[in-house]
Amino acid sequence: MTEPGIRIEGLRKRYGQGDTAVDALKDVHLHVAPGEVVGLVGPSGSGKSTLLKCLGAVIEPSGGRMVLGGDTIYDEGWKTPDLRALRRDRIGFVFQAPYLIPFLDVTDNVALLPMLAGRPNAEARARARELLKALDMDHRARAQPSELSGGEQQRVSIARALANRPPVILADEPTAPLDSERALAVVALLNQMAVQHHTAVIVVTHDEKIIPTFKRLYHIRDGRTHEVRGEGQT
Repeated sequence: MTEPGIRIEGLRKRYGQGDTAVDALKDVHLHVAPGEVVGLVGPSGSGKSTLLKCLGAVIEPSGGRMVLGGDTIYDEGWKTPDLRALRRDRIGFVFQAPYLIPFLDVTDNVALLPMLAGRPNAEARARARELLKALDMDHRARAQPSELSGGEQQRVSIARALANRPPVILADEPTAPLDSERALAVVALLNQMAVQHHTAVIVVTHDEKIIPTFKRLYHIRDGRTHEVRGEGQT
């Protein structure tokens, strides 16, 4: 198998100490290959959000190992000195709400991350235009976020997530506010972009419209994961 873009081994997360301690993650194992989109589902309180926050280097696990893009970022402790740079350069985030900056046009919303990473403005904007064209949004490059539909805003957020060429994208309920047609279109775009950019993508979702599309799916319950192979095609 291709070296995974994401590999998690024995990940644990405990909140609190002593008798009041809560084990949100107990023994999580998960892998996603570059170019693959994998779903993560589970009931409320099962550990989905905690797992995503650990992967996104937002909170620190209590133990285990995480590998992103071939680099070990956590192994019983952080192995990278700059978590902010890790989040900026190695991980793309897509959320339920697009969180576009309202006073920047579409191109600058996408170009902002490369600019913050030190890319020249012209290079960052060229990268933004390349992604917008790939996502069939180049005709909206000068539009303000308020002028976009919900589906268009989510396309822009996908472009932004890819702007720094991260090996990993974490998508948290990206289709929840969309109707069936737009939700399926967003999943199709994530699959297309994953293959095109050799990116490993995890989609956390409750959305029954898109769950059948995943070829591989992880269920998480009581802090443990269980892989289910599906028959979805996107």
